[in-house]
Amino acid sequence: MNIKINNKDDIILKILHYFITEEDYKPVIINGIENEIWLENMQSDLKLIRINTNYIHNEEQLKADTYKAQTIMKSIKKSTLSLRMNMLNLLLDTGEAVKVFDTKNIETIKVDDISDFKSNKVVNEFFPKVKDNVLNEKADPIEFFKLTEDMNQKTIKNEKKLQKIFSPKKPIITYGLIVINIMIYLFALTYGSDAVKMFMADNYVLVRYGEFYRLFTCMFLHVDFLHIAFNMYALYVLGAQVEKYYGRTKFLLIYLMSGLLGSIFSCVFCNEYTLSFGASGAIFGLFGSIIYFTYYYRATLQNLLRGSLLPTLAINLVLGFMIPGIDVFCHIGGLIGGILMAMIIGVGDATKKRDRINGIVVLILMFAAMTYIMMTK
Repeated sequence: MNIKINNKDDIILKILHYFITEEDYKPVIINGIENEIWLENMQSDLKLIRINTNYIHNEEQLKADTYKAQTIMKSIKKSTLSLRMNMLNLLLDTGEAVKVFDTKNIETIKVDDISDFKSNKVVNEFFPKVKDNVLNEKADPIEFFKLTEDMNQKTIKNEKKLQKIFSPKKPIITYGLIVINIMIYLFALTYGSDAVKMFMADNYVLVRYGEFYRLFTCMFLHVDFLHIAFNMYALYVLGAQVEKYYGRTKFLLIYLMSGLLGSIFSCVFCNEYTLSFGASGAIFGLFGSIIYFTYYYRATLQNLLRGSLLPTLAINLVLGFMIPGIDVFCHIGGLIGGILMAMIIGVGDATKKRDRINGIVVLILMFAAMTYIMMTK
């Protein structure tokens, strides 16, 4: 069988192979476009790659094509709640007289040969690994199929990672925390809720005098049925998700550290007569960790992020300010703690080292600042 591979197909395959196997980009399905391939990697500085094989014969057509690319990019940016989005726009069929131009957040490159791509300054700046890839040699039919198989295997590997993360898991730690909370609630009912509350609740005056254990014990204390019922239902729903996404040990770390930061926030912003207790600070931390996880996978879970998570969070925070007796500062501290712990722990093996370091630095500084204010106010 005689198979002939033209130059354009060879260039497309080589570029696709590089971005998919080396830079972890994934194809984007966009309805209504022809002869274009879009790739995305939300963790890259260049989040979008566009490979356009439509023939562009003059600068007016190039302006129209660039406007179309901008419109699609803005739509993806809006749907993924991205604060900033940059794109690499690769033109594979452009007239010789056409001079390309860069627009805001779009780097445009004419690619007539694979060497144009590999030697380009912008490509080398954002993707230094491209120098080490053998892209210049024209692929023969065997090599063509090998590159295609490499991309298929990379896609299968990524799907297995996602399947492992999203597959159902029994939330053992979540159930354990619910049991502990219920046991302490029953203990308080048996021995007197006021006495137990005075021993376990958070209060900044008592904490300043050395009773630091209250920062932890308060998150397991509930003294009425509605309080524990609401919190345990929230823990059952959110905890199962966080434990599935992050794993048991990481879930427990998120829960405890979020609750601790929520307790410290309560000490800092509440008065000396306030007794704070309940699992809501830790639960808001779970909320924060889910939002971070969903934002990290926003290209896949964008409807969940916009459709339920953010509105639910906003409603709960507003209610905290409106309803008397709710320690909204504990909620805010727990939410921040959950987001920072999620940054530190990371999402699978995809989190950048830079994000982990930033999370550690911010969390340490926040703990130090809040603890100082709490001990000196």
